[in-house]
Amino acid sequence: MGKIAFLFPGQGSQVVGMGKDMIEKHDEAATIFKKADERLGYSLTEIIFDGPQEMLTRTENAQPALLTTSVAILEVLKKSGITPHYTAGHSLGEYSALVASESLSFEDAVYAVRKRGELMEEAVPAGIGTMAAVLGMDADLLREVTEEASNSDEVVQLANLNCPGQIVISGNRVAVERAAELAKEKGAKRVIPLVVSGPFHSSLMKPAASNFSSVLDEISVSEAKVPVIGNVTAKPMTDAEEIKAKLIEQLYSPVRWQETIELLLEEGVDTFIEIGPGKVLSGLVRKVQRRVNTYNIEDSETLLKTIEKLRGDE
Repeated sequence: MGKIAFLFPGQGSQVVGMGKDMIEKHDEAATIFKKADERLGYSLTEIIFDGPQEMLTRTENAQPALLTTSVAILEVLKKSGITPHYTAGHSLGEYSALVASESLSFEDAVYAVRKRGELMEEAVPAGIGTMAAVLGMDADLLREVTEEASNSDEVVQLANLNCPGQIVISGNRVAVERAAELAKEKGAKRVIPLVVSGPFHSSLMKPAASNFSSVLDEISVSEAKVPVIGNVTAKPMTDAEEIKAKLIEQLYSPVRWQETIELLLEEGVDTFIEIGPGKVLSGLVRKVQRRVNTYNIEDSETLLKTIEKLRGDE
């Protein structure tokens, strides 16, 4: 077996009840949920397990909830002795990756992402910004489309370069709608509006980034013990100061996920383990390269299956 990468999902993967099976069967997972509630000063656990989904999906709840669930699963996985050569996370998931790489403590990370979610919600008034997934269009051509659809008052930009033929655009609602029509005229197969609360990973998030800098000053960012592939650069990061700077830039910069997976493949990774709810990232990996091993761990059953399979491959 070649190298292993741990991948962590971002906002959109949250679902009511995630992680409940893990805390019922593993003390390590229960401890993480307890730490989250204590650090945040309210019962995040209750929102995760009882919902409603609308409450869980609010950015300031979804972000710490996903981090908590992913790290709880990670803590249980650690007992198996399976360790990564690299970590990476999609947008918010980068914080879970940084916890896995020991650059951030869980308590600092959950505090930071709660604040991050609040600042992202506050940055743009509701209804002003949005995002859309564009399918079947080359990144360079779509970049031209977004430039044509933008003006001095309204912007739309590439936000998530997920895999071949799947790119998310983000910005002012009217500019995103213009870009969607232009993209279809120029050959995009489909454009799917996303149900999101803001124009994430666009320049409209710069006010949030400016305020988030002071949040990062409140916490400790250490050198990563395992290289983290950064969203902003799609390159390995270990230096604490670089990690801190890129977490700020990440708020208004595109997530270069396809390049992240391509870099990991170049580095000899052939086993990708998605840790957290859902299989979104596993699917994106397979769209970049089908001939790799992908696993997702979201509950006790998938944890056991993954450990058994990996031990059988050794």
